[in-house]
Amino acid sequence: MIRLTNEQWERIRKHFPEEHIPDGRPGRKPIPTRHVLEAVLWILNTGAQWHMLPQSYPNYKTVHRRFQAWCCNEVLRRVLTDVANDLRDKGALDEEECFIDATFVMAKGGGSEVGTTKRGKGMKIMAIVDRHGLPLSVSTHAANHHEVRLVQLCFDFYMIEAKPKNLIGDRAYDSDPLDEELRNDGIEMIAPHRSNPRKPPTQDRRRLSRYMRRWLVERFFAWIQWQRRILVRWEYHAHNFLGFVQLARLVVLFRRF
Repeated sequence: MIRLTNEQWERIRKHFPEEHIPDGRPGRKPIPTRHVLEAVLWILNTGAQWHMLPQSYPNYKTVHRRFQAWCCNEVLRRVLTDVANDLRDKGALDEEECFIDATFVMAKGGGSEVGTTKRGKGMKIMAIVDRHGLPLSVSTHAANHHEVRLVQLCFDFYMIEAKPKNLIGDRAYDSDPLDEELRNDGIEMIAPHRSNPRKPPTQDRRRLSRYMRRWLVERFFAWIQWQRRILVRWEYHAHNFLGFVQLARLVVLFRRF
């Protein structure tokens, strides 16, 4: 059984609307939103199909319908923004130095925003984490796009107002146009040069020492991959899969409360 603590639920309940059924209307009674969210977290954790939801939870059709409504209305994104800014106010987040990377997810069910690569059909989960390895931005994209072109899209899902001063990535982010684009926003990109650079090196070797801490973003991917539902994308609609990824991120942030 997956259960939210009272403290966790009180922290986020204002973002989740309760289902309204007029008084006197025949039929079922409204299902409390907390029970629906706990059912979705069970699906996220186990990776099971919707119809396998235990009887101790609400009917799976109700849970699935309301989860899709949260994804379409970006309820989970608002929850993450609120929680992330609260953690920043408490000093738990440090955006001075951030790390960016992507991981591949196989999409066996097909659907929208699926890209074809040498590894098969799938998606990329892009993440930006802070100095402590806590997520500041998580987004999903078709896997056939190069990571350099997804950096700005990843910032569209950035959850706090203060942008990072230093952004560290691997060799995939070694791009002079990207460096210039981020520098205009006050962000310094730090990435090792490719093995066959066409231009003279532009990175400061002393600043490249920050690259040694890039394991923080890889650890974040390991954290969220404990949630089995995001190991393989089975959702036909991309926003539903993004919803599961956002919930996995919320589980990570809850550990700081």
